[in-house]
Amino acid sequence: MNIWLLSSLNAAITRHIKIIEMIGVLMRIFSFTLVSWFGPKSPFLFIWAVNTTDAVLLSWCAIIKKDPAYTVLNVFWIGVGIVGMIRAVGFSHL
Repeated sequence: MNIWLLSSLNAAITRHIKIIEMIGVLMRIFSFTLVSWFGPKSPFLFIWAVNTTDAVLLSWCAIIKKDPAYTVLNVFWIGVGIVGMIRAVGFSHL
């Protein structure tokens, strides 16, 4: 990734970090609420896509804030989300 672009993205996220974190948290609440409401009839690919996107947002914020615990937690959720999307599409029988 272009260093200028990465620096610009980091600066934009830093300026709006509280809002971005809140959006990520609300996305996570929304995705797990859908699973609670719909159970086995949940749109799992959509849910995992939302969950993975919020994990990317929250990981990026945690890295900028130099918060190792939340960085590890949210990077873990990125991995879980990728596996969830692979399973939802049916590419794997994990």
